[in-house]
Amino acid sequence: MASRVAVVTGSNKGVGFATVRALCKHFNGDVFLLARDEKRGKAAVEALKNEGLNPKFHLLDITSISSIKTLASFLKTEYGGLDVLVNNAGIAYKNEDPTPFPEQAKNTIKINFFATLDVCHELFPLLRPHARVVNVTSSAGKLSRIPGKELQQKFLAESLTEDELCNLMNQFVEDAKSGIHAEKGWGNSAYVVSKVGVSALTFLQHKSFLQDPRPDIVINAVHPGFVDTDMTSHKGHLTPDQGAEAPSYCALLPANIESPRGQFIWCDKTIATFL
Repeated sequence: MASRVAVVTGSNKGVGFATVRALCKHFNGDVFLLARDEKRGKAAVEALKNEGLNPKFHLLDITSISSIKTLASFLKTEYGGLDVLVNNAGIAYKNEDPTPFPEQAKNTIKINFFATLDVCHELFPLLRPHARVVNVTSSAGKLSRIPGKELQQKFLAESLTEDELCNLMNQFVEDAKSGIHAEKGWGNSAYVVSKVGVSALTFLQHKSFLQDPRPDIVINAVHPGFVDTDMTSHKGHLTPDQGAEAPSYCALLPANIESPRGQFIWCDKTIATFL
């Protein structure tokens, strides 16, 4: 029987790194720390080995389809499948960043939403029965952070499809390019729109898994909390290990659990509303 395996994207530092640490302690199988920079990734693995843990490293640049396919091929060959996927990789521009907003919008949506979606498309076929998927989102991923009521209704529509969600993400990028994103109801944060997209994607993926012949594949969106990391400019009040509590909790949910499934999980492990 193939060994069980868990992977965490973008995990050479911050919440991802702490999630790898937690999984190394509690997951019964191999845990892969994934990073786009081989040197930093291997250094992170060594740091955890110095703590007496035993993570493994694999290169992954989520913006590269070939990189994702290489990981998928490795997992299929070496493990015959996948048991835990934590989609943690992402970016956030600082408030003082001089990058023009249209460029911020394009890059943030490309990485946080579309690259995460690419990972899902390539790795979901490998998920075994009882697999667990965690999409790391944010409090910024609550729909109320997008002020436009008409836009909110589009995200909430029961009939929303993955293609339509992708179209919404692309529309934001186009509206930002035209300088009309605020008047169109998107607000002024590309990060918010990207994480709302990830949250909405999670609910669509949950519906899909309910129809999947593989039993008990569970996906949840998780807000890790305001964590002291590079992404928050170290302003967060939670430690990375505290930030990893909710993601690792969802990654380790026992077989056939009734709840949470397809939910928005807050950093204290309670279920939050999308809106």
